[in-house]
Amino acid sequence: MPTPTLTPEQLDAQAARLHDTEAWQQIITGWNTTDPAPVRPPVPAPVRPSSSDAAEQPPDRRPVDWRDLLSVPVDQLIADSVRALPATAPRERPLPGRLGAVLPDRLHSWRRIGRPGVRPSTHLAYARQILTEWGWQNTPYRLRNARGARCICGALLTAHRLGYGSLGTVDRAGAWLVAELRSQGWTGLIGPWNRCPGRTAADALALIDATITRAARAGQ
Repeated sequence: MPTPTLTPEQLDAQAARLHDTEAWQQIITGWNTTDPAPVRPPVPAPVRPSSSDAAEQPPDRRPVDWRDLLSVPVDQLIADSVRALPATAPRERPLPGRLGAVLPDRLHSWRRIGRPGVRPSTHLAYARQILTEWGWQNTPYRLRNARGARCICGALLTAHRLGYGSLGTVDRAGAWLVAELRSQGWTGLIGPWNRCPGRTAADALALIDATITRAARAGQ
């Protein structure tokens, strides 16, 4: 199995190019909006029967259908609820220990055997786990430091090399990170944001959490 040669710098550039494509802009446009509520016709006022009619007619005991109280179809409510669910937390296989953090990623390639594909939001959840357990670092465009800590792009690549998602998934996860950064006013790439003076590990995790929510609500 060939080992991917993609570097954090290359991933950063590819994610930015993907984010700027027209197709991707169509994906992220309106991800957090809902369809307008349908206009319901006015309900005519009930005609009150006279006392004599009321005495002759039995009371209407027709049960009220709860679906009549909804402003949108049930199927749409279920679909919206599923899209709003957070990404599934990584539970399948624990990360290698501290020794695994400093070993070359190619030694973990066996973990990719038989691994199913994952959504970008789930891939980001694994990248978050890597940053949490192995550490975060902000050395410019290095996959890891001497202790095995990763930058954000490095965590995305390591998650792929550990078996979580394809290279296409990595690109899409990176594009969602760029989309989240744009919403926060950052116009550069992920790497410069990661190594910006004063940046902390808590900032990096908060960015990934916000991106997971954004991607999951869009169904990705």
